[in-house]
Amino acid sequence: MDKKEYQKKVSAVMPPSPKIKNTVKAYLFGGGICTIGQALNLLYTNLGASKDDAGIYVAITLITLSAILTGLGVFDKIARHAGAGTIVPITGFANSVVSPAMEFSPQGRILGTAANMFSISGPVIVYGTAAAAIYGIVYWALN
Repeated sequence: MDKKEYQKKVSAVMPPSPKIKNTVKAYLFGGGICTIGQALNLLYTNLGASKDDAGIYVAITLITLSAILTGLGVFDKIARHAGAGTIVPITGFANSVVSPAMEFSPQGRILGTAANMFSISGPVIVYGTAAAAIYGIVYWALN
């Protein structure tokens, strides 16, 4: 069986994906997370934090909330409905670190949690850093 035949069989069995509905849900949930972040930013600024410090506090708060919700099993329930809306913001990154840490924790703190904590987010960190370095070199070379 070649690739085209296989794809035809898969397409015949799988229900079509509601792309517009999924896109709208991702937009609304992602926008909601960003709105919460902006509200936190205003709160921290009104409490006397500088603009830079407020941004740091927002990131810390969103990461902590995401980690707690992942640990309680709530984040996955939200993500089932939100799709990419929870993956794109910083909350998705926190979830991608906490989930494998929880999954592999029965194997021990070192060989389980620590060794597998970045199994999902590790490639993002590596390739993001590499892309930033390449971009910086190209920018430097052109200027």
